Amino acid sequence: MRQRAISSQLIAALEDTPVVFLQGPRQAGKTTLVRELSRHGWDGEYKTLDDAGVLALAQQDPDGFIAGLPDRVILDEVQRAPELFRAIKLSVDRNRRPGRFLLTGSANALLLPKVADSLAGRMEILTLLPFSQNEIEGLADRAEGSAFLDLLFGDSFEPRPLAAESWPSVARRIVRGGFPEALSRKDDERRDAWYSSYTTTILERDIRDLTNIQSHRELPRLLRLIALRSGSLLNQSDVAREAGLPHTSLQRYWSLLEAVFFVRTLQAWSGNLGLRLVKSPKVVLNDTGLLCHLIGLDPARLIKDDLAAGPVLETFVATELLKQTATSRTRASLYHYRTHKQQEVDLLLEDPRGQLVAIEVKKTASPTGSDLDGIRKMRAAVGDRFLRGVLLYLGSEWIAADPSLHLVPIPALWQVRPNPAREKA
Repeated sequence: MRQRAISSQLIAALEDTPVVFLQGPRQAGKTTLVRELSRHGWDGEYKTLDDAGVLALAQQDPDGFIAGLPDRVILDEVQRAPELFRAIKLSVDRNRRPGRFLLTGSANALLLPKVADSLAGRMEILTLLPFSQNEIEGLADRAEGSAFLDLLFGDSFEPRPLAAESWPSVARRIVRGGFPEALSRKDDERRDAWYSSYTTTILERDIRDLTNIQSHRELPRLLRLIALRSGSLLNQSDVAREAGLPHTSLQRYWSLLEAVFFVRTLQAWSGNLGLRLVKSPKVVLNDTGLLCHLIGLDPARLIKDDLAAGPVLETFVATELLKQTATSRTRASLYHYRTHKQQEVDLLLEDPRGQLVAIEVKKTASPTGSDLDGIRKMRAAVGDRFLRGVLLYLGSEWIAADPSLHLVPIPALWQVRPNPAREKA
């Protein structure tokens, strides 16, 4: 079993919080993770609401169901019985001992009103996404699993030893994605079959459970239209027109796709600088294996299709950074940056001190000086808040263009290790 970088945070939350909600897409590994907690000294009775009998009991008598549970319990796929949240609240208000309830759900807790309203102040929410490249490579330790992000905000940004990785190798990483079951498939055809079944299951069961509407015939086409825009600015009016949907219907469907962790948006960064910044968010699919399935890309086609490769590669980098922000000691948030004068930076990280790290992603092994123009213009605009800029590219050399601008091979995302001397100090 591959270890997960979020494990230490999960254990820490159970030690001081009555209710811990581990959310994330279905099949991301939530059940496996929580059932392995006994190895870390935390035991709880396991019940899943995917079991029809357990679900019926929870729905028919939520108070009695909760009252009959042991001191520590794991309730899996708890979004299927939202009636439980009020009963959990009442139970916790009577006994706020830490670690009583470990909930898992394949729907975003913040988008489920009954969860947000019932358990505010009583619950910590953690998000488990599909495997990161760090985890795939066996780097589950929290310090190693987010080492690149911590390095980005460190006092110095010194080159680290890296093993060269070709574009075909990176493309194969992109297409296989990070879902545990997809990673276990032996070939691309079997993996694609898994993604097809997975998509159908989520659209036809999980979304139906959230809305109590039996038919969402428009969703498969809408999801593909969104996938074609991953890594790009989101214009909901254009998407609604192409999908043949009223704008209100698109917003409702969009919320559902976000709730089941198919898609997410990266908000546009704004620092109140008096600049005319574009406010439209970028859309990002949460897994590049799912993205490639939806738009029909296998490794061979991705390797050759430069038009498709750029946005897909940017999505890959964005999802890896998002996974690191969930486990990093540096509590950074991910944005994008664009002005009305078309000055843009693909990705922008901001830490709690307001320091900014700009990231450009280029599918090239031979970048030119102009590839850094967007970062240079942003650096001039934001002034002292700018910490450094990084161009992630497909070459093998870690190069300093100047003290705050660096060209870094993409594999640094998962190959960078903590500096032992600095960690010891």
